[in-house]
Amino acid sequence: MNGNNNISSQRLAILGAGESGVGAAYLALKKGYDVFVSDFGPVADHYKKQLQSWNIRFEENGHTEEEILSAVEVVKSPGIPDRAPIVKSLLERNIPVISEIEFAGRYTNAKMICITGSNGKTTTASLTYHILKNGGLNVGLAGNIGKSFAYQVATENFDYYVLEISSFMLDNMYQFKADIAVLLNITPDHLDRYDYKLENYAASKFRISQNQTGEDYFIYCADDAETAKVLQGKQIAAQQLPFSIEKKITTGAYLEQDNIVINIHQQHFQMSINELALQGKHNIYNSMASGIVAKVLELRSDSMRESMGNFSNIEHRLESVGKISGISFINDSKATNVNSTWYALESMTTDVVLILGGVDKGNDYSMLRELVKQKVKAIVCLGKDNKRIHDAFEDDVEVIVNTSSAQEAAQVAYHLATKGDTVLLSPACASFDLFKNYEDRGRQFKEAVKEL
Repeated sequence: MNGNNNISSQRLAILGAGESGVGAAYLALKKGYDVFVSDFGPVADHYKKQLQSWNIRFEENGHTEEEILSAVEVVKSPGIPDRAPIVKSLLERNIPVISEIEFAGRYTNAKMICITGSNGKTTTASLTYHILKNGGLNVGLAGNIGKSFAYQVATENFDYYVLEISSFMLDNMYQFKADIAVLLNITPDHLDRYDYKLENYAASKFRISQNQTGEDYFIYCADDAETAKVLQGKQIAAQQLPFSIEKKITTGAYLEQDNIVINIHQQHFQMSINELALQGKHNIYNSMASGIVAKVLELRSDSMRESMGNFSNIEHRLESVGKISGISFINDSKATNVNSTWYALESMTTDVVLILGGVDKGNDYSMLRELVKQKVKAIVCLGKDNKRIHDAFEDDVEVIVNTSSAQEAAQVAYHLATKGDTVLLSPACASFDLFKNYEDRGRQFKEAVKEL
């Protein structure tokens, strides 16, 4: 799929100088484009240094329209909405605006395993990568994780890629095709980018199946109501492999007496859920999805069992931070929506002191009420405006305390907890009011726990 080579004079503009933008810039440079990178905000120092060392022109804190509008094509960071003025100007002039994944996909013949869903993407992509790598495949991991896909296409030579793909990325993917597509679930998130309509967001998620043929695979959760609703009115060309913990599936994966069972064509796999490294109901789904991918690629069952049993979770996702005086501390800072926090609470087996709050994207906390009543003895708010958390839970929890730093939140939670409890940072909100991002929030929390 290598593009034509006579593009030396063609300008490619890149909007956003984060991981995906800088990676796309390097690949474009290698492919002979005249590259210009533009960021509406400041560019982080390490990305600046990279661009400078490659002699790639860039600007920060604003867009120079004539530079960008003279491009033949524009690669846009997933964080920039289509309603941004510069994107509107490009679309009005019919200049194609694509994602970094779409751009990089043109320059590799590797097989694409693409994972999307409202929750569980990062865990499932990391687990899938772990299983395939340990199974002996020459595989890369990219998308929302780690080094950008474009940079890896420019510098590596993988046969397979596991890509974590968000709905924002999918919105700007057109010709790209997933050889194996995984759709984990669809729950309300980021609706501000989809005219507050769940069906628009769901349609965006289903773009993971676009361009697929009968040779390809579409793996999905049969228990997810929104997914089932969209599937009723949609033709999927790929071979469908559903997974369920509620019913028996002929071709796909299901649960039988605490065993995950996977049947695909002549491939068969079985493993007790008690042996899985990842515990909790939602992780049974994530493990099933990863297991189906491995079986489609005909990996050996003993190698899969070993990988699914020894996988250690990613930073900021239900990450164990340690125990102090018999109290466990867990960093789930990556939980930036209510659903993620629901999954975190669902997997807790002790009483919980819950640290919640931040920038609230119009959260509906009612879905947490049952679990909060059962498991949460106190809530520590970590955000500038905590009124909606107080309103949501004042009848269910006796103690709700406001704090305004990770350090204060950790200290207050520690004092409210007793031996055998878990202090869980699972904020259900974005972090931008007090922190740079959810990673910064998670790291500050871990530092604070060390100092207790």
